Amino acid sequence: MLSAKTTTIGFIGTGVMGKSMAKNLINAGYTLRIFTRTKSKADDLLNIGAKWDKDIPTLAKQCDVIITMVGYPSDVEKVYLGDHGLIKHSKEGSYIIDMTTSKPSLAEEIFSVAGKHGLYVLDAPVSGGDIGAENGTLAIMTGGEKKVYDHVFPIFQVLGENISYQGPAGAGQHTKMSNQIAIASNMIGVCESILYAKKAGLDPKKVLATISTGAAASFSLSKLGARMLENDFAPGFYVKHFIKDMKIALESSQEFGLDTPGLRLAIELYEELADMGEQDSGTQALIKNLAYRSEMTL
Repeated sequence: MLSAKTTTIGFIGTGVMGKSMAKNLINAGYTLRIFTRTKSKADDLLNIGAKWDKDIPTLAKQCDVIITMVGYPSDVEKVYLGDHGLIKHSKEGSYIIDMTTSKPSLAEEIFSVAGKHGLYVLDAPVSGGDIGAENGTLAIMTGGEKKVYDHVFPIFQVLGENISYQGPAGAGQHTKMSNQIAIASNMIGVCESILYAKKAGLDPKKVLATISTGAAASFSLSKLGARMLENDFAPGFYVKHFIKDMKIALESSQEFGLDTPGLRLAIELYEELADMGEQDSGTQALIKNLAYRSEMTL
């Protein structure tokens, strides 16, 4: 088992969610080293004890466990498989956990290549947004070897609550695709529900409070719906990253021969939203597009 007193963790990707995850690890007593391309962006973490490394090879050589939380599959590929990446520069026997939402096929490739270098790899994407990252209540979906999952489980307990082992390499990413498919159509429904309540002359806050306790209950409804009503479109999870996730899910679905019309519609609506200049907004900004389509003001 990994003790906070003796384990040094490297963290790559301190964005909206990654920064809170890294902070929770520091608060739990782990020695944390981080790599960011711009050092000033890591100031909040450096001020509470994190150490900054100038590049990935420097970080990799000093860590027992390395967690990545980057943006796109192309970033994952570079961080892991590039000439200056983790696989070439990590110590033999290191544990490497990719918590980015990425392609299942890429997770399988990384697992295979890393094993030849004596490294232990898990794909462990998360769900719960900025709130879950801050509170340490993320859902963590894990693929890889069960014995590796069991070994790093104490670290997962710092970051999340609903922590699951789903199967071999790539299974964590496939589980996250199921999650994103469910959210995709749900977000459309949340937006339409709020706009309907407004059109009907109801108090949407009262409506939201009522239906959030019934069969319509969901995180998107109770948490993101509330942000919609406050015109709070700050990113707990970026529109651009959700589009990326949904496209991975669509690609995987097509490989299975699975038709996902709800997912296709969600991609269309979110791409329209991005074209409106909202790519860096939170996913709850979808209501802006649907309001625009209905010639409504928020």
